[in-house]
Amino acid sequence: MKQYFVYIASSYRKTLYIGATSDLVKRIYEHKNGLIDGFTKKYNIKNLVYYETTNDVNSAISREKQLKKWKRDKKEKLIAAMNPDREDLYEAII
Repeated sequence: MKQYFVYIASSYRKTLYIGATSDLVKRIYEHKNGLIDGFTKKYNIKNLVYYETTNDVNSAISREKQLKKWKRDKKEKLIAAMNPDREDLYEAII
């Protein structure tokens, strides 16, 4: 069964990026190595600080849109519930 991921990545300055993907390891690798032009490259988004999984692509897209509408403090609470020390979770998923 295919899995989809909604994730939050962060820069060292704490800029947040929310995305959805079917290959979380590959996508975070791309962020870490500056392979994706745009916002994440411009703001040096390299650390995976939160993710969740689903088997439904539509649920992943809906959740991504939902999280993007949240205010920053609510996003920070979500991150803290899973990752209170804001560690880079990339090593845990590879």
